Amino acid sequence: MILEAKNIHKSFLKANEKKLKVLKGISFALQENKITIIEGVSGAGKSTLLHILGGLDFPDAGEVFIKGTNIFSLNDDELSKFRNKNIGFVFQFHHLLPEFTALENVALPVMINNSSKSKAFERAKELLSMVGLYDRIEHKPAELSGGEQQRVAIARALANNPSIIFADEPTGNLDSVNSDIINKLFLDLKKELGLTFLLVTHNPELVKLGEIVLEMKDGQLINHG
Repeated sequence: MILEAKNIHKSFLKANEKKLKVLKGISFALQENKITIIEGVSGAGKSTLLHILGGLDFPDAGEVFIKGTNIFSLNDDELSKFRNKNIGFVFQFHHLLPEFTALENVALPVMINNSSKSKAFERAKELLSMVGLYDRIEHKPAELSGGEQQRVAIARALANNPSIIFADEPTGNLDSVNSDIINKLFLDLKKELGLTFLLVTHNPELVKLGEIVLEMKDGQLINHG
């Protein structure tokens, strides 16, 4: 198992000061080189769990081990470095930096990881070619379609050769044509790079990609095979 979560709890304070329990003692293991899907109704806690598993948020209780490392035993700086090296994130909204080109957006995580600018740009070109956007590398996000922007975001997620890709509603903002392109891209990347994917989605077409499909219900994960 590339990732293991043990007894994850998370609550939020509502406006009336009452606690809303979102995650109720979730234990979960992510299988390597598989596409795992988490589905469930809006507000079920899917994104909250994904953010905790990726070290973007902290649980009230519980542990997350990635490649044997307890990520919540790391300090902020160590955790940031660990995330940048081991995990790629793709969100519903691409979060590209508008003033930078596609090439610069993808190269940035490589440079943060202490690579030279020339190596970072070489890696970014390789990845943008992989997602079918080599001819768009000098375009800024505003000059790209929504689907193209999301493919740039996927290339950026791959920048440092992560072991795991976490994707939160990656096709939630796209039409069916662009959603299909992203779905096929995930399958191709898994096959070519041996990546492990954990995807949160409402999209039934994306759910079909899942080799393991889990449902978030009442603060727990239910395995549907």
